[in-house]
Amino acid sequence: MDFSSINWLAVIVCVVISMVNGSIWYNPKTFFPMWWAVVGKGREQPGMENMGMTWALTILASFVQAVFMSLMVTAMGSMSGSATLTSGATAGFMLWLGFVAPTYLVNKLFAGHGLKIWAIEVGNHLVNFVLFGAILGAWH
Repeated sequence: MDFSSINWLAVIVCVVISMVNGSIWYNPKTFFPMWWAVVGKGREQPGMENMGMTWALTILASFVQAVFMSLMVTAMGSMSGSATLTSGATAGFMLWLGFVAPTYLVNKLFAGHGLKIWAIEVGNHLVNFVLFGAILGAWH
C-alpha cells in the first residue's frame, strides 16, 4: 500500500460528501421515517446522549472508506493506464457490489429488517462509493 499516492484533500472532500449525502438520505423528508419505523422498532427517535461519539465514529468510518477507496482506485486505475473519473466510479461501484451490498443483505436478513431497509442502507453507500471513486479517480 502506497499511502503517498493518496490525495488527502480529495479524501477530505469525500468525507464531506458522505456527511452531506447521509444528511439528505436520512432526512425526515426522505428515507428516515421508513428506516426508523423498522430499525427503531417503536423506540423514540435517537436522543443526543451519544451523538458526539456517533458523529465522531461516522466521520472516522467515512475517512477510512475514502482512504482505502483511494488506494483501490489507484490500484485498479493502474491496470488500465491511470485512474480517471470513470474508472474511479466503476471501482466504487464494483467494491460496493462485491462487498457492501452482499454484506448488508446478510446482516439485514438475519436482523429481520427485510429488503426495504437493505435497499435504503445500501443505496446510501452506493451513492457514496460511486462518488468517492469518481472524485478520487478524477482528482488523482
